[in-house]
Amino acid sequence: MIGETLRLKVAAACAISPSLRHLRLVAADGGKLPPAAAGAHLQLVLKGATRTHRNAYSLISRPGARDAYEIIVRRVPASRGGSAFIHEQIKVGDVLEAGWPGNLFAPVRTARRHLMIAGGIGITPFLSYLADFAFGGADYALHLCCREDEQHVFDPWLAGKSGVSVHWDTDGRRLDIPALLAAQPVGTHLYVCGPAAMNDEVLELAAAAGWPASHVHCEHFGSALSGGEAFHAFLAKSGVEVSVGEDESLLEAIERIGVKAPCLCRGGACGVCVTPLLEGEAEHRDHYLSAAEREAGRLILPCVSRARSGRLVLDL
Repeated sequence: MIGETLRLKVAAACAISPSLRHLRLVAADGGKLPPAAAGAHLQLVLKGATRTHRNAYSLISRPGARDAYEIIVRRVPASRGGSAFIHEQIKVGDVLEAGWPGNLFAPVRTARRHLMIAGGIGITPFLSYLADFAFGGADYALHLCCREDEQHVFDPWLAGKSGVSVHWDTDGRRLDIPALLAAQPVGTHLYVCGPAAMNDEVLELAAAAGWPASHVHCEHFGSALSGGEAFHAFLAKSGVEVSVGEDESLLEAIERIGVKAPCLCRGGACGVCVTPLLEGEAEHRDHYLSAAEREAGRLILPCVSRARSGRLVLDL
């Protein structure tokens, strides 16, 4: 461990599909890793030739395991660099820097039943859930929505597991979400992780069906981090101005010039990086601020949000 970071060695790396790569990471010094609970994620520091990426990935390894961390990474066509780096550059024996495991998507222990809906690579946090539920004897159901050609990709983790159903976009195989939600007993907690459109659909259907907000949980990824128009940001406390490129986040630009900013999930969900906005209009892309807070225009999450105006002034 170096300060607040971990040094991890790539013990294994293999393709499980043309666009998915599985990594097994162990402590570089041969020691034991900090334990992580179901739903935890790991932030990797990926140092390229010209740019450093800090990406968070769900841990699929057994909760509490201290011998290794495991992740699955999908290479996206419009990669901002992180997924491409993992697929093209990382090899067995490499040593990576990482943050300590964090957890913003843990299962609720008091739930009577756990209902999980995953879209594609959104299944990754639920792979650790399954191991946890099997150990504790919890009542659960997992519904994976994926492309037909990927229906067996996750078999190494799903084969033999009860309560697992796989769906794809073909007559007779589509998931009937309203019917599924209506069939759940009182006390069920719903968890959804997948593309933004799927997440939004499930959340809207759950609200329309009367599910209490306290029983509905969502993990977002990916889309909020897509780029946009370049802009400038002035950091009032630091007294410096930074140019934010089309393909980088405001947080990445701030880190690039050596200013330390608080952060955790880097996906607009946890609220750790909430920063007072002194001037300018933000383009909010987070999942944390309320509608009233967005309307007030006094706060911004630099990890995902950008500028509608050409310049922002932050209290940072």
